[in-house]
Amino acid sequence: MVQGTPANLKTSTPIVAFLSAIVCKRLQKIFMNQPPNRPRKKTQAVTIVDVARESGVSYSTVSRVLSGFEHVSDDAREKVLAAADRLGYVVNVQARSLAGGRSKVVGVLVPALDNGYILEVARGIDEELNKEGYSLMLYTTHQHAGKETQFVNTVANGLCDGLLLVVPIVPDHYLAALQDRMFPYILVDQYDATHKSNTVYATNWQGAYDATTHLISLGHRRIGIITGRMDLASGVERLEGYKAAIADHNIPLDDDLIYSGDFFQPTGYTGGHHLLGLPTPPTAIFASNDLMAFGVLQAAGERGVRVPDDVSVIGFDDIPHSVMVHPRLTTIHQPLDQMGRVSVRMLLDLIEQPDKPPRNLTLATRLILRESTSAPRMMSPEGVKQTHNS
Repeated sequence: MVQGTPANLKTSTPIVAFLSAIVCKRLQKIFMNQPPNRPRKKTQAVTIVDVARESGVSYSTVSRVLSGFEHVSDDAREKVLAAADRLGYVVNVQARSLAGGRSKVVGVLVPALDNGYILEVARGIDEELNKEGYSLMLYTTHQHAGKETQFVNTVANGLCDGLLLVVPIVPDHYLAALQDRMFPYILVDQYDATHKSNTVYATNWQGAYDATTHLISLGHRRIGIITGRMDLASGVERLEGYKAAIADHNIPLDDDLIYSGDFFQPTGYTGGHHLLGLPTPPTAIFASNDLMAFGVLQAAGERGVRVPDDVSVIGFDDIPHSVMVHPRLTTIHQPLDQMGRVSVRMLLDLIEQPDKPPRNLTLATRLILRESTSAPRMMSPEGVKQTHNS
């Protein structure tokens, strides 16, 4: 995929292969087989009716095959794809939309495809769209401001029926442009302070509160935190949940135990080194997401600090990789797959009923106990374990 540009429309595997074969054959005919000075005949575009006539099946069967529906016999599917190949038929999604129908395509805007959090949300979106007979058009911003506006001008002109925004920050003018066009969209894992957007969100404050309370219940009193981005509601809410749990258990808040992160693994790594290098290091660290928790585990290993014997580590998100690290990560489960699926259902409902008032749906988080947390042990200022005398 070219970075920052729309990916190919996702359909079933036979359709992808079919379209790829057509492109190759058409290019060969144009650039290799045609005499240089031979005038080209003007031909009418091949229609779905032509494909039906050529394949000997009904119009509706051709429509189902070319739309990617699975409930078609293998024999009929092969006849349709072969006929379309012979005739040079290519699906024109935009023409279908302009003709008064729907494109049956949903646009999904993500920052990148470089972590398990995004992939889990996207997996839920993709599977739910496929179940509903829709295709997915994926667009990545790679954290570059301005690409969102470029994307809205692309998708809101008939290429997609709706849009799912899975990006950390959406500029106000971007949302205003969508609202002015009355274009259906959903904010995924985001909060809109204006209450003008439909949103799917998780209980970030409660999840952070539960993570910190779990550490306190084990006997920890000196608990560090590596925050997320403070310009994001999720980052602020997780820090506030941590502070609330500390206060509710009458533990003095120590600003030295709060390290500013950004939800990426490198700041978890540097934050882990910073906290474990304090004159009196914490006996437990709450990383505001799993990626930063992985960074903490790496830093602890480099310092010879054992997890959980010397320091407990807890994350947030419960991405698939959290069970692949050693020790397996105790974390707060965020229902990422469900978040993707629910956002699709909300969007399709909004497409059918565009005048419905905005809704905010919040999904519950929960604590997942694994091997990276345990009761505290005494530690020296250098972060070397000191066992209790028995």
